[in-house]
Amino acid sequence: MDLLEISKNNAKKNRPLYIKILSLFSVVRGYNIFLIVIAQYLASIFIFSPQKSLKLVLLDLNLYFIVLATICVIAAGYIINNFYDSEADRINKPVKSKIDAIVSQKIKLRIYFLLNFIGAVFSFLVSWKAFVFFSVYIFLIWFYSHKLKKYPLLGFFSAATLAILPFFAVFVYYKNFSEIIFTHAAFLFFILLIRELIKDLGRIKGDFTQNYQTITVKYGEHFTKILVSFIAVLTLNPIYFLMKYPEIGGMKYYFYSSIVVLIIFTIGLWFGNSKKQYSILHLLLKLLILAGVFSLALIDYSVIINRLV
Repeated sequence: MDLLEISKNNAKKNRPLYIKILSLFSVVRGYNIFLIVIAQYLASIFIFSPQKSLKLVLLDLNLYFIVLATICVIAAGYIINNFYDSEADRINKPVKSKIDAIVSQKIKLRIYFLLNFIGAVFSFLVSWKAFVFFSVYIFLIWFYSHKLKKYPLLGFFSAATLAILPFFAVFVYYKNFSEIIFTHAAFLFFILLIRELIKDLGRIKGDFTQNYQTITVKYGEHFTKILVSFIAVLTLNPIYFLMKYPEIGGMKYYFYSSIVVLIIFTIGLWFGNSKKQYSILHLLLKLLILAGVFSLALIDYSVIINRLV
């Protein structure tokens, strides 16, 4: 090890603790995890258990453990994904890559195993079925990061599937198998598929360098844009069926807005050809998903007033 390498390692060790915590927060994408937690609780209140009082849902210990298990497992998933993508991220996300590199890969792996263990323990406190679910989820996240993401179709579909699975943990817990839930899931799944393709468009340079055979790398930008446009049209189907359910209440305004956003998004997609433009489109999708999470509270106005006690 040369003097420069020793100097870099010493600099990492001497950094303040809060800097390392901020670096880990960047690695595990704490803002995304926070959004998922909010979404799990809102979905539990307004979709999965509409008959239960707000107090019963919020004080449900099993739901609390499911959310904690979700936090741990997803955070661990981001860590292992960061571990395998470190080389590509240096090209695609140079600034974020430098922030993430403040904590060594060795420490990240230790935290990865610790978080998965804690997540498994929390899930076991709910039931053995929850334990099996999260154990399989842990394996699938690792398998995706290690193998699947390098293949076009498998990586494409598995990324969107893994993103939506945390909601199925709550879904299975409440055993609510209504059509409206599956239709909501279809809408979210299509949006997540579009998001994955936009991410591929924005990081094509790094993926090509690392020989990741994404759809964009293998079939080109033009084909990817056609596929995104096709999925955007497919997204109108669950919107159409959801609008038929009176139970969605004020959330219908969100779906009206979603149609407008998807039209603007698709137009912007065909005019976009740079990493910056794709990043803006990706941000637009993030905002659409964020708005969708908080619009869950509009499903039933009476819940906000009548279920506070």
